Amino acid sequence: MTSSSSSSASSAAPTGWQSLGCWTDAAQRTFANGINPPGGVKMTVEVCQGLCLAKGYTYAGVEYADECYCDSTPRNGGGPAPDGSVGCNMACQGNATEMCGGSFRLNAYQYLAAPGASATSSSAPPTPTGLGIPAGWSYKGCWQDNYNNLGRSMGNEQTDDQSMTIASCVAECQALGYSIAGMEYSYQCFCDNFIRNGAPPGVESDCSTACAGDSTETCGGPNRLSLYSSINGTVPVLPVPQIQKTGIGNWTYSGCMTDNNNTARALPWQLVSDTNTTVAGCLAQCQKYGYPSAGLEYGSECYCGDPSNLVESGSTPVADGQCNFVCSGNATTYCGGPRIIAYYTWQGTPFYVWNTPTDPGEYQNLIGGVVVPLITTLGVNGKVTFLEKVGTGAINSTGGYELDLTLTDDFSSAWRVMHPASDVFCSAALTLPDKFGRQLNIGGWSGTSTYGVRLYTPDGSAGVNGTNDWLENPDILASQDGRWYPSAMIMANGSALIVGGESGSNAPPVPTLELLPAVGAPLYMEWLERTDPWNLYPFMAVLPSGGIFACYFNEAIILDEKTFATTRTLPPIPGNVNNDLTAGRTYPLEGTMVLLPQKAPYTDPVTVLICGGSTQGQGEAIDNCISTQPEVNGADWVIERMPSKRVMSCIAELPDGTYLILNGAMQGVAGFGLAINPNYDAVLYDPSKPIGQRMSKMNSTIVARMYHSEAITLLDGRVLVTGSDPQDQTGTYPEEYRVEVFIPAYLRSGLPRPSFSITEKDWAHGQSVQFTLTSGSTGSLRVSLLGAVSSTHGNSMGQRTIFPEFSCAGTTCTIVSPPNSHVCPPGWFKLFVLDGPTPSIGQWVRIGQDGTFGSWPNDPYFYPLPGV
Repeated sequence: MTSSSSSSASSAAPTGWQSLGCWTDAAQRTFANGINPPGGVKMTVEVCQGLCLAKGYTYAGVEYADECYCDSTPRNGGGPAPDGSVGCNMACQGNATEMCGGSFRLNAYQYLAAPGASATSSSAPPTPTGLGIPAGWSYKGCWQDNYNNLGRSMGNEQTDDQSMTIASCVAECQALGYSIAGMEYSYQCFCDNFIRNGAPPGVESDCSTACAGDSTETCGGPNRLSLYSSINGTVPVLPVPQIQKTGIGNWTYSGCMTDNNNTARALPWQLVSDTNTTVAGCLAQCQKYGYPSAGLEYGSECYCGDPSNLVESGSTPVADGQCNFVCSGNATTYCGGPRIIAYYTWQGTPFYVWNTPTDPGEYQNLIGGVVVPLITTLGVNGKVTFLEKVGTGAINSTGGYELDLTLTDDFSSAWRVMHPASDVFCSAALTLPDKFGRQLNIGGWSGTSTYGVRLYTPDGSAGVNGTNDWLENPDILASQDGRWYPSAMIMANGSALIVGGESGSNAPPVPTLELLPAVGAPLYMEWLERTDPWNLYPFMAVLPSGGIFACYFNEAIILDEKTFATTRTLPPIPGNVNNDLTAGRTYPLEGTMVLLPQKAPYTDPVTVLICGGSTQGQGEAIDNCISTQPEVNGADWVIERMPSKRVMSCIAELPDGTYLILNGAMQGVAGFGLAINPNYDAVLYDPSKPIGQRMSKMNSTIVARMYHSEAITLLDGRVLVTGSDPQDQTGTYPEEYRVEVFIPAYLRSGLPRPSFSITEKDWAHGQSVQFTLTSGSTGSLRVSLLGAVSSTHGNSMGQRTIFPEFSCAGTTCTIVSPPNSHVCPPGWFKLFVLDGPTPSIGQWVRIGQDGTFGSWPNDPYFYPLPGV
């Protein structure tokens, strides 16, 4: 670093500044005028000197690394520090090789005339050559301004200065990072890096107006600029701006259009950059996110949307001449005007086709509820468990119930009361891979409940109540870290991985992973701490090639399945077209993730699909799905527009390999009373179709399914739709007890269902298993396996869709079970046989081993155990 008491480059003779060493300062300032550099410029000695000189001061002082003070004389007894340079010990923020004072210490400088300069008689004519201009700057002649009435030849006009000199204007432009300074009409200073609007040089004698601060110098004239620059040679001149109509690929310029008619935007999505807006950049961003209409306005604003937006807003065409604001990122093109957009339309292959099938499915009311669930799980007994948070349901609610789907015509018989011991609010849930298909619930609301590990063994049968209940005893079995909003996943080795959460309601993060049955202490994860609170209920999945995919907030990584170290970081996750930085996909910016179908022989990389989400702050819900193949090196995210925005989404996987997207809102974030505008419309996603053509608009419900809503696929192929617990204080969105089903088109075609019988329902990986087709045709037969799902907060824990290898000889068919626990982690799966589009009634099968869950937890309180 440069000693504060020695001369530096900044005080060398050509600049006219001389170092005075380290000076004292106090509350009553030595130099009275503090000046901040504009535009985020970091402080250096030169920046401060330039700012002071531009204001006509001859003393400059830098203090406390980033403060600049100016004056015409020292004041208040300030002067050389008695301890020398000791107190001037802080490096400049903008240049670590220079000192910028210290605490109440100034590195002080005085401006002196450049060596060899001589005074000019007051009777001499003004000269274009200024005294004391920075080294490297030189006079470039007299130039025309407002040439042919096309506008300013230079941008960035500074504040009028009645004491302006050539040196002060040049110093101000240099301090701001510009390479050209222009003086006009004696007191106007302009800064830029080029000459605009094709302006040519003028007649030298036209620049004859004396500078306001020094009558011996000339500072331009009427519409004339005295030009100085640090550029060697000729200064660059940009041509007259034009509306860009070429070099834009499959986009077409479609005219200037009015905007903000009766406060209605012509296009809804806005991006603003005061320095970097260009036509090409705007069009590329709209194209990336699937918007076929783009507009630019005010020179710095980019808008994206659809042609229908212009019609709905009442936008009308105007003359091209009204698109006359130069683009902030390209001075040769125009980017609209005031409340006028330069409008562009996409003429290539459509970005999206939202299909409208002849049969869009149907919502039906199934039964009135006794509970507002936050978790639903289809058990291996064919019944659905409902778990509810404490305190917001019915006064006499026990917090847990089981629904017998065969008794929905008999309300009093359909529901069985259950009794979870502690509050399951915002817990995680799984179906274990043990022989009983026990349901596991982890975490909770506060205190002891956050450590809760709850088990239920499904029993009973269709039409016959079971007797088992939720078991929980924190003195015997508890998680090592208390967790609110965790996720859970069955690993390839059959263990349960418990991930993240917070230590209680809106409490500090729990940035750890732990295993059940417990193995070792919880492991700290930096990514869980760094992205809290936007990473709750992270999405997790076992990858066929090994490793664990983790998605949280707007990031995704692959973890080593043994050490849990990060082995790969995927590209950042896209959000909204105008907001990638604060958009996210996990709670509270809640979307939903699923794995797309894995098909024998399992050579294709697995694909992850994530739909919906929102943004921090105003909660602008996301209107797209994204997908990637995380095992493929260099794979990026593919963006597909949805027909509408959606946050707090749910996705149910269907037996035919399609996915039903439903529930949620179009504005806000997840949480109590934090979202509005329910999304009543269902969307079907078919991954067998080309990208951009995979979504179909399905039927709508009349029930708002907001925060704490769920969707799970039943054994008969319907989708059970439940919940909505927004705690909306306005009463607009009530606690929702009604239970609906969505009936896909494959159950409404009138085609007969196939049926099958199977004896062996406990499969090893790679095992060949026979079933008998009892009705249906083998000509268009398919077989699918859907993992056991617990649905909560947009997270479908346990979801996986597999189409295994099979063959038939007559009506005897053989399935080859998935080959290993990475392609198919151990667990329970719904087995469907499909005749064309129509699925059979599903049957539960277990695939793989259960690790040690069959003998866990080894305490009489939890007996009987399934056994291994």
